[in-house]
Amino acid sequence: MVNDQQHDLTEEFEEKEELHELLAVRREKLQALLDSGIDPFGEKFERTHTAKEILEHFEELEEQNATISGRLMSMRTHGKASFADLMDHSGRIQLYFRVNTLGEKNYELLQKIDIGDIVGITGRIFRTRRGEISVEVLELKILSKSLRPLPEKWHGLKDVDLRYRQRYVDLIVNPNVREVFETRSKIIQIMRNFLADRGYIEVETPMLHTIAGGATARPFTTHHNALDMDLYLRIAPELYLKRLLVGGFDRVFEMGKMFRNEGISTKHNPEFTMCELYMAYGDASDMMKITEDIYAHIANELFGTTKITFQGQEIDLAPPWPRKPLLDAIKEYSGIDLKGLNDAQARQIAKEKNIEVEENASYANVVDEFFDAFVEPKLVQPIFIVDHPVEVSPLAKRKKDDPLLTDRFEPFIVTWEVANGFTELNDPIDQKGRFSDQVAQREKGDDEAHMMDDDYITALEYGMPPAGGLGLGIDRMVMLFTDSPSIRDVLLFPHMRPRS
Repeated sequence: MVNDQQHDLTEEFEEKEELHELLAVRREKLQALLDSGIDPFGEKFERTHTAKEILEHFEELEEQNATISGRLMSMRTHGKASFADLMDHSGRIQLYFRVNTLGEKNYELLQKIDIGDIVGITGRIFRTRRGEISVEVLELKILSKSLRPLPEKWHGLKDVDLRYRQRYVDLIVNPNVREVFETRSKIIQIMRNFLADRGYIEVETPMLHTIAGGATARPFTTHHNALDMDLYLRIAPELYLKRLLVGGFDRVFEMGKMFRNEGISTKHNPEFTMCELYMAYGDASDMMKITEDIYAHIANELFGTTKITFQGQEIDLAPPWPRKPLLDAIKEYSGIDLKGLNDAQARQIAKEKNIEVEENASYANVVDEFFDAFVEPKLVQPIFIVDHPVEVSPLAKRKKDDPLLTDRFEPFIVTWEVANGFTELNDPIDQKGRFSDQVAQREKGDDEAHMMDDDYITALEYGMPPAGGLGLGIDRMVMLFTDSPSIRDVLLFPHMRPRS
């Protein structure tokens, strides 16, 4: 074990020494360019084509000149001729340098160029004897000198942490990573078009809230100096969007960042993206339909089918998705019927089943823990879990046939909760009572419980139409459609613990 550690330390020291030498060489080349009167950090450069355009339209472009730019990803020198691979945002293409074409002086410029440098070239489009479409360089300009070498062993597991920290390098050397984020952009655009086509108006509401509301979560706190008051980064836009329904908007949505001061995992990041939408005169059934329709529509737009593969398992997103009451699902997968129990009875059953709950846990808390332990890991194919207890659904309307439950749903795919929606509570008297219950929970130490929002109650007193609401998690949606097992794979710059 000691020998292994010594070996690792020796290897790390040697790698640092090697890197130091490479950095020094690149600085020398930088100085050589400056001494030659060449600006190593270039200027505006206008291109006529991309690598992809040349490759796809070679028959029309053969023997014509093109001006392209990008990063050099490889160099191969053979005496008085050299080959390189240039990568731009569209792909890669081979470059061919000849001393007879460039002249001795310009050809010597290659001696000062490294892999990773960004260059602009004008050249003749042709096909090599081996059949590879290439560009013979006639003019070469350095647009940005790379002072750090690209990593050679980037795909090793030990570099996963570094990939997230230095996403800019990850994007350079792993083209498939860029594809994930291009797909993310497509998904968001498809969603926007889908909602706009159905009469939803995109709006913007504040990110700084005087009251952390719209969800049960721990907020981030900041301070406004001029007003000398604490503010919260929003945990949800819900209460502002529903104020718009009071004001007469019929269908609204907002897509943007939310912030919750909670743990980090493969499914959680403190800063995440959500789309919330509200439909006046609708209810939970309308929101369930739009949820399954959105997922099916995106799948068809991306892949031409509602059947996708996630981590080797086929998932069928075709509507309609099944609906199962929460307590029925718990009974099915755990064998325990939690219906009609009081707090003490629920805690006792949790103890018998070795489910850890707090000493003063409520019935609804026990239900949540049973669901997490027995049900959630089994929900692979799309399904709606419906009928949640009132206590954990402070903004949802009660069910008419059971006032202890709400008309709320959570869709699950590949064991993840991917959205949350319900028939909105528009009774200001009931809502104020729910808020009061939440405040009591806060006073008992639950810092995720909802705060009292008197202005929202005032808004409801003016009258909010019956409505359905939905919050869709964009990051998990992108994870599903890009076959990404970690949320960090679909965030360009995920939050990381600082390195000491």
